[in-house]
Amino acid sequence: MKISAPLLPLVLLIAFSGCTVSRKTYDPTGAAFSQAYGIKNFKRLVFVSGQVPEDEKENVPGDFRSQAELTWKNVEKQLKAAGMGLNDIVKYTIYLSDRKYRRENYEVRYKVLGNHQPAMSIIITGIYDEKWLLEIEAIAAK
Repeated sequence: MKISAPLLPLVLLIAFSGCTVSRKTYDPTGAAFSQAYGIKNFKRLVFVSGQVPEDEKENVPGDFRSQAELTWKNVEKQLKAAGMGLNDIVKYTIYLSDRKYRRENYEVRYKVLGNHQPAMSIIITGIYDEKWLLEIEAIAAK
């Protein structure tokens, strides 16, 4: 049974009482991510399920850079549906199918997130569909 791409992006929304989000980077290293990233005073957390490099018609680009850009667009689409954006991400995990994509992953990630450096993990692993070269999940707070 094939799982359709529109069924994959599931967003879990949890409501909290609070006010403006206060963010703090601990142990800043100058890297393109934070060693530790704290938040408080948030009203909502959004957990974005693993997003993959498929468009709404289940098309998958052939090269890593295009797949990474599409996957980040899919993350952004889910956040937008929840009234948030990429700058609201507090933690994300990127699953790469091969370590040879580390450099391109960094370049695309920096292009997408700029100076926003939430906590992150990168895991080299097998991906559910062999066409997908990466998958990204995220947690956002607002």
